[in-house]
Amino acid sequence: MLEKINEDLKTAMKEHNTFKLSVLRMLKSALQLEQIAKKHELDDSEVSSVIKKQVKLRRDSILEYEKYDKTDSVNDLEKEIEILSSYLPEEMSKEEIEKVVDEVITEIKPESIKEMGKVMKRLNEVLASKNADMSLASSLVKEKLNH
Repeated sequence: MLEKINEDLKTAMKEHNTFKLSVLRMLKSALQLEQIAKKHELDDSEVSSVIKKQVKLRRDSILEYEKYDKTDSVNDLEKEIEILSSYLPEEMSKEEIEKVVDEVITEIKPESIKEMGKVMKRLNEVLASKNADMSLASSLVKEKLNH
């Protein structure tokens, strides 16, 4: 995955695609910081994790910019998310996540919402290798445990 990012960085330079180049440079910087923190070469799952964090940061920023009607900034952030997301495996659908949530709830048999932590811990283990929206998973767990 790192090789693909580096190749795309070079391509963006050659094509003078300044927007994509700046996004990839920011990503590369975040990856290097993570590599320094971990003190080893990052594997693909760690690279995915960094990319997901970058996408989440931008999604959070979009919410803020929308409050102030900064449509240019929102559009730029959406383009950045699109570029970053291209390096992630396809995200699981809501139905797929719901199926896994149901399986985990059946496995753990929580008595109440107080055991949501146990369910989420197990969900994190099950969904770690997949590209799943954990905030969606969390809201599905909450919804199912409150019934």
